[in-house]
Amino acid sequence: MTVALMWEARAVPGRGEELLAWARAQELPREPLRRETLRAPQDRVLVLTWWDAPYDAELPELPEPDGELVTRAVHRWRFESVAVG
Repeated sequence: MTVALMWEARAVPGRGEELLAWARAQELPREPLRRETLRAPQDRVLVLTWWDAPYDAELPELPEPDGELVTRAVHRWRFESVAVG
């Protein structure tokens, strides 16, 4: 089974590039099948990782950035792959 973890944070206005650099620099204790980093308006950064693991497996996740870098707590979601197309 493939599981995807989604990590999303919103930077303090004007600090989006700093949050993006911070997220890209974070190393996980083991490598996922795939990792993708995206950005969006309003200084948002999204990191998706894919794992060959059961849905409820313990998987490494990016930490919370420094509270002065983000406007709110990080949002995290877990998804189960149902189709590739």
